[in-house]
Amino acid sequence: MSGVEVIRAAALGDTPHGFLSRRGGVSVGNLAGLNVGYGSSDDRAAIDENRRRAVAAVLTGAALATVHQVHSPIVVHAEQAWPQDVRPKADAMVTDRPNVLLGILTADCAPVLFTDSEAGVIGAAHAGWRGAIAGVTDATITAMEQIGARRERIRAAIGPCIAQPSYEVDEEFRARFLADDAANARFFDEGSAGRPHFALEPYIAARLQAAGIAGFDALGLDTYADPERFYSYRRATHRGEPDYGRQVSLIGLAAKSA
Repeated sequence: MSGVEVIRAAALGDTPHGFLSRRGGVSVGNLAGLNVGYGSSDDRAAIDENRRRAVAAVLTGAALATVHQVHSPIVVHAEQAWPQDVRPKADAMVTDRPNVLLGILTADCAPVLFTDSEAGVIGAAHAGWRGAIAGVTDATITAMEQIGARRERIRAAIGPCIAQPSYEVDEEFRARFLADDAANARFFDEGSAGRPHFALEPYIAARLQAAGIAGFDALGLDTYADPERFYSYRRATHRGEPDYGRQVSLIGLAAKSA
């Protein structure tokens, strides 16, 4: 759809997908653009229209499946889209059903999309730091295998998320990652104020590489540093803004021709 920015990843090939920016929506004010988050204070009709535009931009006629994201490694099988008020609490979905568009909402956390195009199996994960360290991407790959995918054929892409220069954390945060694996020290550096900064996208990339999938793209797009293009929870907090929008990342399977 004209005006909606759809960012695609070469690794996902012809599988219908897109990491959508905030461009091309009808929301106004601090949330101006393609805000799809019902958890925001935005007008419900505007969110509905933004979601309609998002779906039309990636897979016309598909049903949008989202979950109640809780920063976990929980994966659910999406056989259809759930009504908004009964969405499961989870942070990843997999499906082999055509015309079910898996949607991950983010505003600094990383959206990760997966496909095994040969098997016709896809996945989508919400990977904030909690979900990432808990293994949400590994769990998504395993769930895809359970419905016919093969690890050595799965390809993935990491979409827009907060980048290391913008992601200051505390020593307790760093200690948690080092306790999990001392090699995680490579994902931290010292900012100008002498506090650690975390590299979320490279950390997720390392998890994907260790999982042994066929390949992946890391798009290197910083949500915090590009307010014209992306919503950012941390940027909105630093600016003292009353609310923040959510962008959506989508992947689906087109119905086969008769």
